Amino acid sequence: MAQQQKMTGTQRSILVVVLVPVFMSLLSISSINVVLPSVQDSLDAPTSQIQWVLSGYTLAFGVLLVAGGRAGDTFGRGKLFVAGLVLFGLGSLIAGFALNGPMLVFARFITGFGSGLLNPQTVGFIQQFFEGPNRAKAFASFGSVVGVSVAIGPLLGGGLIALAGQDWGWRWTFLVNVPIAAVAMYYAYKRFPAEAWQAYMPEGADSATHKPDLDPIGTITFTLGTLLVMWTFLELDKGGIYYLLLPIGVVVLIWWVWWERRYKRRGGDPMVDMNLFANRSYRNGALLIGLFFTGYTSVWVSVAIFLQTGHGISALMAALVGVPSAVLTSISSQVAGRYVLRAGRAMVAWGMTVTLIALGSSIFVVIGVHLWDWPVWWLILTLTVLGGAQGFIVSPNQTLTLIEVPAHVSGVAGGVMQTGQRVGTSIGTALVTSMLFGVASAFNWDWAFVAAFGTIMVMVTAALIVAIVDIIGTRKAQAAVPQGQEAK
Repeated sequence: MAQQQKMTGTQRSILVVVLVPVFMSLLSISSINVVLPSVQDSLDAPTSQIQWVLSGYTLAFGVLLVAGGRAGDTFGRGKLFVAGLVLFGLGSLIAGFALNGPMLVFARFITGFGSGLLNPQTVGFIQQFFEGPNRAKAFASFGSVVGVSVAIGPLLGGGLIALAGQDWGWRWTFLVNVPIAAVAMYYAYKRFPAEAWQAYMPEGADSATHKPDLDPIGTITFTLGTLLVMWTFLELDKGGIYYLLLPIGVVVLIWWVWWERRYKRRGGDPMVDMNLFANRSYRNGALLIGLFFTGYTSVWVSVAIFLQTGHGISALMAALVGVPSAVLTSISSQVAGRYVLRAGRAMVAWGMTVTLIALGSSIFVVIGVHLWDWPVWWLILTLTVLGGAQGFIVSPNQTLTLIEVPAHVSGVAGGVMQTGQRVGTSIGTALVTSMLFGVASAFNWDWAFVAAFGTIMVMVTAALIVAIVDIIGTRKAQAAVPQGQEAK
């Protein structure tokens, strides 16, 4: 039976090799918030430089995802994966021994570029080397990595500072990546099959005469537009000229869409074929997860600020609150991977429904903390439920979104999805944290938490609506197919 199909040794090796550095790259986003105060004290860096330690990595990571995915599809995913590991390891090494703020910012840009190259290759590898239930299981593992990295990152940062001290603790959050990158490179060369290193050849093309087409104008235009949009929200608190970046970025991206269509009409191979969005499952899935990340990824930032600043809880104890959630995310992702092909997008919709219940319950707990002196630790229960729900959203949606995407464009398709997630994260973090601090200054931290989680609920609700629309559309399409025929 297909459901009982086992992964081969090669498949398991590929999955381990690609997911470990992805875990570390995502960990570099979630762990940095805890160590930034120690970084500032150690390097005597101004606040502007400390902000760029965070923003530089996020920007470099986000703007390179689609270009990195396209390059992997074109030249061979193994090559781009290893190139990403080299940059990620090098940037981590420089960051660990940074002598001042500018050196650390430079290192974070290099690390971000490395993450932007290696992450879309992971999606491409899963699409290329896994099929059916095994692909769903592989994406389930990918979802576990995403969920656990978000919750474990603050714990890693706080733990290393507690063990190694204020100066060397934050440095080890970067240096730990170096040997992991080196080992991953070794096993990539040792375990990846020959197909992983080969360039994609369009059907019917002659390998002797075919020249890769990276669509340089499309690549540069998309990168610039994404950069401007993300930069707007990363610098939202500064106002002024930064507010102009958003409309300029939107105009650039609109022009990019026009260029991609024109480029294809003239016989070129566009960076992103717009026909990709004609696929309902891909279009709705990419939009859905972008909206979800706009809200959900602000949960742990809000919780950390609320517990530490609002209730005086240490960074390490605040990080421990997320451990049960991370564990349940890992478990639920694996369960979801077994049944997602049978349940379809309904599984994602139910996961989002439980997410809304958990968010609302968290709000109720904090209202109880404020009005009736409940222990704030009751949040552990509601946040654990939240983590369990995430396992039925991220990896199942990834599986369903890419299920009809051809393997030869899966890198760029995954890059587009991940770019939407990174842009959503930037927008959501800026809006939710602004809401958090604004309400806290006007009222108190308890009501600030309520306002922040209420905002997150709005974004998750929008994602749920997209999921329901997709379910209805799928059922209508299935009903329209004559009996005895299968929908293509």
